[in-house]
Amino acid sequence: MLRFDNAPKKATNLTLNSKVLEVARELGMNVSQTVDALLAKEVERVYWEQWKERNKDAIEDYNARIRREGIWGAKYRTFARSPGDGRVADEDHGKKKAA
Repeated sequence: MLRFDNAPKKATNLTLNSKVLEVARELGMNVSQTVDALLAKEVERVYWEQWKERNKDAIEDYNARIRREGIWGAKYRTFARSPGDGRVADEDHGKKKAA
């Protein structure tokens, strides 16, 4: 899990659109804080996007196994129905009875 809290701040140079920067300052925005928060969100988004791509095969294999074998112990559950649990949903069951 990505954690960015409690990390020390580091000075850096950015090149920003001068008009956007001017309006941001006129609005009283804290540019450093705003850029830091937006960059953290974008880093997290790109990180998980790349993680999903790197793990795509494993995720597909896992999902195929669940479709094929179901979820372990699902047939013993009384609180929910799920794909692959070996039980027919009530609405599906009713249709099959009528047919």
